[in-house]
Amino acid sequence: MASIKDVAAEAGVSVATVSRVLNDHPSVSADARTRVLAAVEVLGYRRNAVARSLRTDQTHTLGLVISDVMNPYFTELARSVEEEARTLGYSVIIGNADERPDLQDHHVRNLLDRRIDGLLVSPTDGGSPLMLDAARGGTPMVFVDRWIPGVEVPVVRADGLEAVRDLVAHLHGLGHRRLAIIAGPAATTTGQERVAAFRAALHAYGLGLPDVYIGQGDFQAGSGRRVTEGFLDLPEPPEVVFATDNLMALGALDAIRARGLRVPGDIALAAFDDIPWFVHTDPPITAIAQPTGELGRASVRALVDRIEGRSPESVTLPARLVVRRSCGETAEPPASPEPPPAQSPAVRPPVRRSQS
Repeated sequence: MASIKDVAAEAGVSVATVSRVLNDHPSVSADARTRVLAAVEVLGYRRNAVARSLRTDQTHTLGLVISDVMNPYFTELARSVEEEARTLGYSVIIGNADERPDLQDHHVRNLLDRRIDGLLVSPTDGGSPLMLDAARGGTPMVFVDRWIPGVEVPVVRADGLEAVRDLVAHLHGLGHRRLAIIAGPAATTTGQERVAAFRAALHAYGLGLPDVYIGQGDFQAGSGRRVTEGFLDLPEPPEVVFATDNLMALGALDAIRARGLRVPGDIALAAFDDIPWFVHTDPPITAIAQPTGELGRASVRALVDRIEGRSPESVTLPARLVVRRSCGETAEPPASPEPPPAQSPAVRPPVRRSQS
């Protein structure tokens, strides 16, 4: 492998000049810069990132710890994070916590040991001592999607409150009155927030949320099936199941079909976190869509701001309701018959008289 000395010899300059070119120092002449870059290309020289990080105290690497890589929402989030980081000159190392606090800590510890420049985390719980120590110890950090209350770390998230209100208004307009919810883990901020928003939206229509219509899930399909089976066993099952996560919604759909019931004919279904799969289910599922790609990009920009000494604000982006057929069809009033087009007076052709 070519060394920096080889590049200097090929370009006919000093090693210091090569170093200045590679670090984009302005003191190098245009001619020298051109020769160095040509030598780099010819020799296939690659910089030693580890050695450079020891000199500059920067690795240009970000850590991302997501809650569940199998969840399509987090997969899309990770992709947008990687794309934006690459645009800004950073690489990303991803750790999958699998909704387990112990595994989350394992990834945080490993990423810090690798001397990453900053950390993006979607916390699986209320915060471990390791993560809290890292945040309070000055590690540049940004929370994305979820957050830890009371920790002074910028948060990049979506505000689903308005979209939940829109969902309940849509369900009420379709005539549904018994609405149930599959909640996420109580330790997560999103799990708490979505239940509170649903309850408040129901209250605005004079509807309650009985305890029997609140099921505790874990953001996995299996819990969606289990909770929905419990709803269907009630003496008075709900008319709607609202799953606060896409995988739990798919589990709920499995449970409904296993009973031989139809969506939405026998029971309606809605979800938080829209995913591409929902347009391919039968019927397509009504869902609240988060701006996932922009969340990922905004979180990277906020983290790079922290790394570079700026003080980014938290970012809250709106979510939106995507109405499909899983909750029922809105009744359309019959169209008024259109009046027949106006008839212009008939014009009679002139009468030809025979010539005698």
